[in-house]
Amino acid sequence: MNEKNIARIRRARRSRLKMRELGAVRLCVNRTPRHIYAQIISADGATVIASASTVEKELRAGSTGNVEAAKKVGALIADRAKAAGVSQVAFDRSGYKYHGRVQALADAAREGGLEF
Repeated sequence: MNEKNIARIRRARRSRLKMRELGAVRLCVNRTPRHIYAQIISADGATVIASASTVEKELRAGSTGNVEAAKKVGALIADRAKAAGVSQVAFDRSGYKYHGRVQALADAAREGGLEF
């Protein structure tokens, strides 16, 4: 692994330990150059409550690696979380900068009704 990825994983580990200490349900985001993924993970970290990504058939139609696709995933994860009965989450950005696609996903999830 390169140093940049090691540093990102270290940042992610630090924030995840704090979220586990607080006992918060978390909205975890992972991004690749082509796709973006979001999961709502239970407080104990054992189960995935809801998930959404640009790999899904309804979101794969257009471009999948841009801000517009991230907004769609954010809105979809908010709808699925509300359907599962989750309204309060902690935002786990997985060590990525809060900027660009990660920020667009978070803003869309907030507009969809998630609180964090």
